[in-house]
Amino acid sequence: MNIQSAFDSGVAGFNQATERAAESAREINQQQVTPAQPNEEVAETEIPAQQNTPVTESLINLRLAETQAQASAKVIETADNMLGSLIDTKV
Repeated sequence: MNIQSAFDSGVAGFNQATERAAESAREINQQQVTPAQPNEEVAETEIPAQQNTPVTESLINLRLAETQAQASAKVIETADNMLGSLIDTKV
């Protein structure tokens, strides 16, 4: 296995995770929340379920980006350890 390609794969995955997290954060930030009026009683059943779908999807994508970043960091760490082992073996 080429160690450079492992590093490249890890860095590419980390960059994709960063972009995904930034996009999800932008989507969450753009959501508009309409507060209920002080004297207005709102039952939970009156709020359409689809209204929260974009926020839910964005939060899931944010969590997926976190997992992808962690996995990519492990790939980079493993490639680093492999390179360290090779250097120790050669020396």
